[in-house]
Amino acid sequence: MSQDALIRSARPEECAEIGELMVEVYSQLEGFPSPDEMPSYYNLLRNVGQWMEKPKVELLVAVLDSGVLGGAVVYFHDMKDYGSGGTATQEQNACGFRLLAVPTRSRGMGIGKLLTEHCIRKGQESPAQNLVIHTTQAMQQAWGMYERLGFQRAEDLDFMQGQLPVFGFRLALKK
Repeated sequence: MSQDALIRSARPEECAEIGELMVEVYSQLEGFPSPDEMPSYYNLLRNVGQWMEKPKVELLVAVLDSGVLGGAVVYFHDMKDYGSGGTATQEQNACGFRLLAVPTRSRGMGIGKLLTEHCIRKGQESPAQNLVIHTTQAMQQAWGMYERLGFQRAEDLDFMQGQLPVFGFRLALKK
């Protein structure tokens, strides 16, 4: 079922709610480390609004017709701000997104796809040649969506986040 949602930049007063939404989503992923196992990662999620302090980073939200936040993602115009492990921050002529989160109440509405397609359009409108993302085994639903949208596995971007394998993907933005 597809849902109409407005994708826009987050407002500062929404950051705490978005952070809690992200903590809720990631802590419920089967096979993903818990807040006790990866406290620094969950601190990053909880304080997601800090990304808005960087001029080339956008915190984007999907707002449902009801006014409820249906999901969020962080978009990076420049990979140097991406802040992950591995080599992704050294990617040239690339943009990226990470921390895509859609809460249980909004699942099945196509919100994750809407947010992803919005990031792809932003990348296509930019000078970037590639769009970079990461995912994990616990995020199989998102993984499949990324592949259907044309993302290709990029093993050179893989890294370990503690004991968690993180898998890189790239989408060529310019044909």
